[in-house]
Amino acid sequence: MLSILPHALRGSLTGLLLGLSTLFFTLMMVPPAVFKLVLPPGGARRLCDRWLNGLASTWVLINNAWIAAVRPVQWDVQGLEGLNPRGWYLVSSNHQSWVDILVLQRIFHGRIPFLKFFLKQELIWVPVIGLAWWALDFPFMKRGRGHGARHSDLQTTREACEKFKRIPTSVINFVEGTRFTQAKHTQQASPWRHLLKPKIGGLGIALATMGEQFEALLDVTIVYPAGAPRFWDLLCGRIDAVTVRVQRRPIPADVLGSDPVGDKAYRQRISTWVDGQWRDKDELIETLLQQARRDGS
Repeated sequence: MLSILPHALRGSLTGLLLGLSTLFFTLMMVPPAVFKLVLPPGGARRLCDRWLNGLASTWVLINNAWIAAVRPVQWDVQGLEGLNPRGWYLVSSNHQSWVDILVLQRIFHGRIPFLKFFLKQELIWVPVIGLAWWALDFPFMKRGRGHGARHSDLQTTREACEKFKRIPTSVINFVEGTRFTQAKHTQQASPWRHLLKPKIGGLGIALATMGEQFEALLDVTIVYPAGAPRFWDLLCGRIDAVTVRVQRRPIPADVLGSDPVGDKAYRQRISTWVDGQWRDKDELIETLLQQARRDGS
């Protein structure tokens, strides 16, 4: 039904649906969030967590439904076999568009736990959505200045992540730190054709705070054969195809549990590990784009 409407009307309707569903499910999270706030740790709080995660999963289902309704998209996804919906994963992906987030939620829905991001402490005050992030235990990080402050922030983040030892969790990190654009690529003088230089800060914190808990790294490569879309393009149904490759990688023992602030050798080990992933990812993106050009010619 939506697919026969003009693009602008489609975009307006799906944008309204997204906004209303986000508001509705956030408000639905208020009762279990309040119970969770006042109850002591234990079975009752875990029940609240399941309630909250169920609401978040239903929100993702609704998003997946309107994405499918607005226009049939050719999904080419590989590498999802054998994932554990009750496991612990660190997810790393290239980043080109805000559409990436809904793509990741779609492909991983029901296969791994609900995706969570490391967020800046200030974002907890964002109206409506900040409450949802807090209720769902998104880890909030302070960004202190100075060596001593960063050590304190790391300890605070470690304590915030202690709860994830009880709750199956997937933490996602966009290692580039920002969305890829050609202007940013040129400004950085990036050595990669299709990627910005990786930033290991967030990844280092994830590995330092939860590294031994993760079963594996899920290395995700997202390619849009027609070019990176805007979020409005998704709402309007202007995306023809999405290609995703998921590679399950073991996390080396020498990048687990150290101090990403004060240990330079540790940061270098993470950097070397990520550079190897980036080399493989850049080659994979080039291969997928060439294949798309051949198929379209």
